[in-house]
Amino acid sequence: MKMDKTILKEIVDFIQQISYGEVVITVHDSDIVQVEKREKKRFKACKPLHKQS
Repeated sequence: MKMDKTILKEIVDFIQQISYGEVVITVHDSDIVQVEKREKKRFKACKPLHKQS
């Protein structure tokens, strides 16, 4: 598999842009055909706005 510098740069950029999440690389026939960035946002648990009975 030959790694294109543009693809490698895109992967590195995605990794540098996210704090929590995933970078998913899709490969078909030994070629990278897709790169996805899935960023997650985490929030501290807070009290509900209304009382539940």
